[in-house]
Amino acid sequence: MSAQTALLRNVSLGERPKMRLGTYFIQTWGCQMNEEDTEQMGLYLEGIGFKPAANILEAQVILLNTCSVRKKPEDKAFSLLGELVPLRTSKDLILGVCGCMAQARADEIRRRAPHVDFVLGTGDLGLLPGLVQEAAQKRKFQKRVSLPERKGNVVEDVPQRHLGRPAKVKSFVPIQYGCDKFCTFCIVPTTRGRERSRPTADILEEVRVLAEAGTREVTLLGQTVNSYGKNLLEGKVPFSTLLWQLSEIPDLKRIRYTSPYPRDFKADLIETIRDCPKVMEHCHLPIQSGDDEMLKEMHRLYSVDSYLEIIDELRREIPGVGLTTDVIVGFPGETDEQFLNTMRLMERVRFDGAYMFAYSIRPGTPAGDRKDQVPEIIKKNRLAQLIDLQNRITCEINAKMIGATLEVLVEGPSAKDPSVMQGYSREWKMVHFKASPERIGRLAQVRVTDSRVWGLSAELI
Repeated sequence: MSAQTALLRNVSLGERPKMRLGTYFIQTWGCQMNEEDTEQMGLYLEGIGFKPAANILEAQVILLNTCSVRKKPEDKAFSLLGELVPLRTSKDLILGVCGCMAQARADEIRRRAPHVDFVLGTGDLGLLPGLVQEAAQKRKFQKRVSLPERKGNVVEDVPQRHLGRPAKVKSFVPIQYGCDKFCTFCIVPTTRGRERSRPTADILEEVRVLAEAGTREVTLLGQTVNSYGKNLLEGKVPFSTLLWQLSEIPDLKRIRYTSPYPRDFKADLIETIRDCPKVMEHCHLPIQSGDDEMLKEMHRLYSVDSYLEIIDELRREIPGVGLTTDVIVGFPGETDEQFLNTMRLMERVRFDGAYMFAYSIRPGTPAGDRKDQVPEIIKKNRLAQLIDLQNRITCEINAKMIGATLEVLVEGPSAKDPSVMQGYSREWKMVHFKASPERIGRLAQVRVTDSRVWGLSAELI
């Protein structure tokens, strides 16, 4: 049970909400892009005088920032909407649904949750202040779910996230919105529109300001992040060029990015990872399936062999590079042999880690309309086998790192022990070690002393 659900169930048992006017609470599901959208929404609300609430009960404005990549986060959003019904006894409460589910299922949200004041799609975040102000005046239900047109750059006034916010050691920075790949399992082109890149100057200025405010690591975000810069009004700017330009910002120590697309992963990016000290030696490169026929059915525009060529080149040019991936099992029509091909690929590559999912039907996608859906019990069984395999591989890789010296960006204390600091190595290994809180935000050299499936224990050098 989530903390929000526990609080809301207390309301249903008789505890009255302790609403504070002029406060907001945002519940977020989904990827880093959704987290970035949540930060923007918070800045928009603070721009009209709202402050973050301590919890969902105290908030006057409650926003659900939703995800549609799989069914589970949609179910969670509808469940939370139902649990919010008791709060509607307050005439001051404003309830909005935002994000990908709002974009794709606005009419259904209105039908199933008539207590919602507005739904706001992914292309209209700048309208949030006006919608909140209209809802405060109790005007009629508002639905804003248009997608932006495909243009050379993103026509959005992204609020300056450093204003009025404490410095963050790590920050997400979107450089690209939408997607043009149209994978048959994916709803992103429907919920976020066609691919659009932000102007290079805007990205550089945002990262410069963040770095001056205390950010030491940025993660560049895009649905296919290495496709950046193809359709800019300023002219084509290769992704590798952007990385080199960002590396010139003095106060910035580290650069990461997610997620690149295999077909667009070229030699210049591998050379940049190898040669640019501020670009981390880690790559999250989704494979989705280890079977060529499945990749074709998914409309993934590469083959297993071409993917393996990238992996081999990365390891040849960057010894010790960290590699992670995404995998889907139980895609419509997947046979036992095709699943075994994925297992064989995982053994062949030996990723440091993987995000592994059972295929989830997304209405309105080509794969969702297919009749040859794999039974749920088979999908769950395949997923369990894949997770067991990857956990074994991860443990073996991590065990071999005992005794190694790693550079770690100290992010903060462990949730279990405030005397233990934690952070990621350059290769994307989570590391725990004893250190003073004064080291937060600084780079540290540590020696690995123990390993687990989740990461590494170490001692400060």
